[in-house]
Amino acid sequence: MSLRIRTAARALVLDDAGRVLLVRFAFPGDRIVWATVGGGLEPGETHEAAIRRELEEEVGLEDVDLGPEIWTRTHVWDGGVNWDGQTERYFLVRTQAFEPAPRHTWEQLNAEWVTDIRWWTIEEIEASDEVFAPRRLAALVRELLRDGPPSKAVDVGV
Repeated sequence: MSLRIRTAARALVLDDAGRVLLVRFAFPGDRIVWATVGGGLEPGETHEAAIRRELEEEVGLEDVDLGPEIWTRTHVWDGGVNWDGQTERYFLVRTQAFEPAPRHTWEQLNAEWVTDIRWWTIEEIEASDEVFAPRRLAALVRELLRDGPPSKAVDVGV
């Protein structure tokens, strides 16, 4: 049997203070993951269009200037409900701090396993026992803030 791999777009949303906006996913089987804003592409949708849609739906951020594609990531997991894994392209989004106000209702977000949205500092991520995606998120953000966006998207692993 072949794996069902979904194509997705994600945004690393950073505010002026270097905080990261993350979404908490509570998947079946008590699998909790904090990840960047984003999700699967709809039929015929580009990665750029998908991330703009996801930013509006999940956090209420509209009319953003998409930065460069910075990371890629492919991961597979056990017990997938609708798919077995995901291939992701990450885009950088710089913004002023704002209070997330999703366009979707919490009922709609919960149906996609989204249970919380919040800003995190790098230090909070480093000190947390939570699971983040990508797993090396704090180090990756530190590197990005120090060195700027890579000239070509970097595979960040799981």
